[in-house]
Amino acid sequence: MDSLNLERPPRGGAQDLFYSKANTRGLPTIVRGEGIYIFDDRGNRFIDVISGAMAASLGQGNERVLKAMYEQGMKHTFSYVRVSRHLPNAALTERVSRLAGAGFERVHLSSGGSESVEMAIKFLRQYSYAKGNKDKTRIITLMPSYHGGTLATIGWTGDEDAASVWGPMAVFGEKIPAPLSYRPPFGTTSEDGSRGAAAALEAKIIELGAENVLAFMMEPIGGQSTGANVPHPIFFSEVRRVCDKYGVFLVFDEIVSACRSGKFLAAHHYPDCKPDVVITAKGLGATYTPIGAMMASAEMVDELADLTGFNLSHTYNANPITCAGAAAVLDEMVDRDLIGNAAMLGEKLKARLEGIKDNSPIVGDVRGQGLMLAVEYVRDKMSKEVFSGDIYASDRIRQIGVENGLMLYSRRQNGGRYGEWSVVCPPLIITEDQIDDLANRLERTIAAFVDEMVRAKVL
Repeated sequence: MDSLNLERPPRGGAQDLFYSKANTRGLPTIVRGEGIYIFDDRGNRFIDVISGAMAASLGQGNERVLKAMYEQGMKHTFSYVRVSRHLPNAALTERVSRLAGAGFERVHLSSGGSESVEMAIKFLRQYSYAKGNKDKTRIITLMPSYHGGTLATIGWTGDEDAASVWGPMAVFGEKIPAPLSYRPPFGTTSEDGSRGAAAALEAKIIELGAENVLAFMMEPIGGQSTGANVPHPIFFSEVRRVCDKYGVFLVFDEIVSACRSGKFLAAHHYPDCKPDVVITAKGLGATYTPIGAMMASAEMVDELADLTGFNLSHTYNANPITCAGAAAVLDEMVDRDLIGNAAMLGEKLKARLEGIKDNSPIVGDVRGQGLMLAVEYVRDKMSKEVFSGDIYASDRIRQIGVENGLMLYSRRQNGGRYGEWSVVCPPLIITEDQIDDLANRLERTIAAFVDEMVRAKVL
């Protein structure tokens, strides 16, 4: 396999053949992994700064997880959840519910993030319908935001460019301005922006009619779409107040943030803003197995079961091998206190990134929580001017990062209208020495890009 031609083969080929050629230059061919590192077919080693896709929380080659999946597969490979039960399903959901805490006693499993987002909204729709609130169909989300890549979740994702392609096929939800901390949509401070965004939510519910609004869905810590944006705390208390006032469900999309903020759920940082439903995915399987989960209260789920039931499923929901793997992932996180360590290690990493910002002419902001951080790039730090689209700064930095032993990620959602960044989201098993190594390599990478821009007279 190592000798296959993966660039432009006559048949088959790697997945990136489907992507824009402009954005796939210099992609290394990865042949193995070890801990936080991945290695290409030329022997080069890279720090996985982005944990694959903000998901490989345990890094590569965790024997405990792989052994659990193998042993489960040898004992019981599959049975369908609509016609039978199995123990790995119950064991995993018990672990998830215990970590999530009161109000999240029921856990519905899916095959990934987008599917779990859909299941959460479908569940709330079925619950409202069964309770006689049949007009509640409208979903409000943030602009920008990200909630998945299916036709349904594309409609809820806050991407201004999506409608041009998918508009005739998708149902687009209502959007309000995201409470961006670096580029507040209202006023000049993060608190101003958060208060204004919460007021916009209330205004949107009134405009649509509360009887028509099913849910408000948000990321408590933004992913790639906002560069680890963390709203001011006032946003959380205000949106909970608004949702309660108008009878609108509050949904936290924690597909990325779960396990990374220093607590199992980012929601746990805001006890006065408990969501009605939480969604997670990436860290739950840690890329060892595809899985997502929707968490809700026993009160809601059991009430609906007595009315109509929530009778939707997909073939691979609660696959036994997947459940065994995810349970082992959570056991690793708990036994090694990786969730708690994310807070301490995140502080060290954030301090190193802040140092890079202080010394770099293009790093305008460092933000995030725990081991879910981001570095925002600007052409001018005073005005917060972004680089022009023909430069695509974050992707060029990704390419230079490969030369410096870093695996970065870039995707310029919304055409860079809300900024451009690199998300720094390493595996939770990273050590303090490895954090220093990562930061040193990133600093050299950014400095090399600055030199290029100076020579090109962009800076």
